Amino acid sequence: MRYLIALLAICGIVVSSLALHVHYSTDIQPCSINEKWDCGIVNHSRFAEIAHIPVAAIGIAGYAVLGILGLLRWNRLLLAASLLGLAFSLYLTHIEAHLLQVWCLYCVISQVIIALLALLATAAAVTRVRSKAT
Repeated sequence: MRYLIALLAICGIVVSSLALHVHYSTDIQPCSINEKWDCGIVNHSRFAEIAHIPVAAIGIAGYAVLGILGLLRWNRLLLAASLLGLAFSLYLTHIEAHLLQVWCLYCVISQVIIALLALLATAAAVTRVRSKAT
């Protein structure tokens, strides 16, 4: 399971890197599909940075930490970090849905990845507890 967690973390790094590219780019983006799906609007909004740090860069760092925690089998920290990442991602999804009313394809893909990582981290933690109990 740790290799699946690491693979998903790498996928998250790739998707976050694509979003970071959009953040710093002024070109028309391939994910700018229509007025409801436009990564450029989302990644250039006032919500795309926290303390002048791009949210996508925070995502890259977060996925790297999750991958390392998964490979090291630090399941409790992995669970806590993945749930924190999921909560942050849900907050960003709220911003897209209700404030910006525009979706970023990369952000939605990242949401799916962090949800899967949280599920796997939960399963890893439960499996670890059960194996110690027997």
